[in-house]
Amino acid sequence: MSLAVVGETSVLQCSFGATPSPLIVLPDRTVMAESMLMGNILDFIPIANIEPFGMCRSKQNPAVRAAMAASGGAVQTAPCVPATVTPWISGALTVMVMGAPAIDQTAMLMCTWAGIIRIVEPGEFTVMVP
Repeated sequence: MSLAVVGETSVLQCSFGATPSPLIVLPDRTVMAESMLMGNILDFIPIANIEPFGMCRSKQNPAVRAAMAASGGAVQTAPCVPATVTPWISGALTVMVMGAPAIDQTAMLMCTWAGIIRIVEPGEFTVMVP
């Protein structure tokens, strides 16, 4: 079975974010596919790996709640600051990248503010999964 794994050219989207954002794979990686650094489930650190998604509209986000309170309860947005605290949930458990499972195109990452971050463009990496 072939699987699209995720690397440094991949694009992410949060269910409460306004714009897509790239996955940042740090240059300390030694595992590459098609000359691109591959990501693993430990690439979930806010700002270092997960950049902001523009404006956030989650009512669980304290900044959004504060903006709503200031506007008399009208739905508002606030700048996104990713709040990811757990690794990616990935289906590529048998493909290892530096000791941790690879991120595949079906992977999900949960934001503390109730957002679900998904891969919208995995890039061009395809590997054979045992």
